[in-house]
Amino acid sequence: MSPTTLPAAGPEHGHVTFLGAGPGDPGLLTLRAVEALSNADVLIAEHDVLDVIRTHARQGVSVVPTDTDSSLDTYPGKGTPQLAIVDGASTTAGVPSVRDAAHLVMEAARGGRRVVRAVSGDPGLDAYAAEEMLACAGAGVPFEVVPGVAAAVGVPAYAGVPLRDAQGADVRFVDARTASDRCWTEVGASDGTVVVSTTLDSVAAAAGELVAAGRKPDTPLTVTVAGTTTRQRTWTATLGTIAQTLKQAKVLPSPEGGRPVIAVVGERFAAAQRDQLSWFESKPLFGWKVLVPRTKEQAASLSDQLRSYGAVPHEVPTIAVEPPRTPQQMERAVKGLVTGRYEWIAFTSVNAVKAVREKFEEYGLDARAFAGIKVAAVGEQTAKALIAFGVKPDLMPSGEQSAAGLLEDWPPYDPVFDPIDRVFLPRADIATETLVAGLIELGWEVDDVTAYRTVRASPPPAETREAIKGGGFDAVLFTSSSTVRNLVGIAGKPHNVTVIACIGPATAKTAEEHGLRVDVMAPEPSVHKLAEALADFGLRRRTAALEAGDPVTRPSERRPGARRRRSTT
Repeated sequence: MSPTTLPAAGPEHGHVTFLGAGPGDPGLLTLRAVEALSNADVLIAEHDVLDVIRTHARQGVSVVPTDTDSSLDTYPGKGTPQLAIVDGASTTAGVPSVRDAAHLVMEAARGGRRVVRAVSGDPGLDAYAAEEMLACAGAGVPFEVVPGVAAAVGVPAYAGVPLRDAQGADVRFVDARTASDRCWTEVGASDGTVVVSTTLDSVAAAAGELVAAGRKPDTPLTVTVAGTTTRQRTWTATLGTIAQTLKQAKVLPSPEGGRPVIAVVGERFAAAQRDQLSWFESKPLFGWKVLVPRTKEQAASLSDQLRSYGAVPHEVPTIAVEPPRTPQQMERAVKGLVTGRYEWIAFTSVNAVKAVREKFEEYGLDARAFAGIKVAAVGEQTAKALIAFGVKPDLMPSGEQSAAGLLEDWPPYDPVFDPIDRVFLPRADIATETLVAGLIELGWEVDDVTAYRTVRASPPPAETREAIKGGGFDAVLFTSSSTVRNLVGIAGKPHNVTVIACIGPATAKTAEEHGLRVDVMAPEPSVHKLAEALADFGLRRRTAALEAGDPVTRPSERRPGARRRRSTT
């Protein structure tokens, strides 16, 4: 058996996996962790870990929080662990101590169930999981440990702070919340790198302990909060100046002073190096809150791309997709596909693919029904949806990904080579007639069928509407004229500090007609090129600030009314 193969759960005691979820970035989960999560029957985790791991839980598994009181202090190391269970059959249960947490884990494992007990960071370094493991061992419950990226290692890497240099400096790890006087004395006497786990309002006290133990006040220091997430922020100072630095940055005093931080202390550390090594916080859209007004399914890949640039995408559906009012036309067309009525079928959107696929499944058909039929597709995402269905497009526009672009490459009807002269075009109820007219001009007969209807979505929550109108978003991406009209209709006009990015000239014109100033326009009509253009805009904005010696801020942090330059690349 491979060492990474999941062991079989016992029929009586089940099996428990103690899993490290890393310091916050979901991308730091190991392959082994994802495998364990996908096979779990029960998932037990602190609240701040759930967002990292929940997407890898099995479909249909529900999240049941044990405490919804947001006033409770849930920062690691303070108070008692607030646990939640991911299990469709579970009920709320309070867990006041580690012993009770161990009891909950063992209870969940009964009946042969696989339990994942997930903790932030690494189970052996960041959490006190050993007592729970001992409890399992004592009760005869088999368990395993899946290591995670420890916060003390992962956070400095994301902050651009190497813990060792070419001389191989000694590295010490200290938890300021439990460190003894002897511990402070030992690390104070050392000239190695010290990684201190503490809280924002205790950083100065930890720095004072190191100075009192013998470290020089001018020893370099970095402090990182919310490490490995898009909320990450790092300050560079010295042991003697860190308190003043945090005060001048208006970080302290703050009601959020209990937030955990990682501080790295060392004589070998140079602040100038961090400017070059800070790869994460220097991403072009780092920390930008970007509004993506599309349907959830359409927004997924775009949101992933925005995250790769450091942005925090916020998806707000502006349209809802519904079946046609009268399904008979669609039913006849799908039956025509099977009986050989069509030479071609043309898909102009992901929604069209979805509508045909759902109708196929309703009749018990699959991709084999497309045998002998030529398939055309507009757009990369449409093509991906077809491939996921098991159908490879025969024709895609070689140039502009639009109906006009498809017509440029569509062959005219030839009675010698084309035994059938008919095209099936499933589309939205509000689609334009461009493609139909062009195909008819090329000699084809077209069955123009309403496959789905698009209606304006319901308004987003009140806080989202306020953020849109009040400048809470740094940018908004408009992927069509309808997204402009619908977003303004259901949520109001974006604030003038928000960067407006449009997929093309028609969309930009609609935005301007609604009183919006367009800052970014994609060089070609592609959602991915639009995201790239916004990233280029963010990078130029960041570079200009650094060259001017100004702090790098997000658009939402700008003074209202500040002038902006339009970008068309």
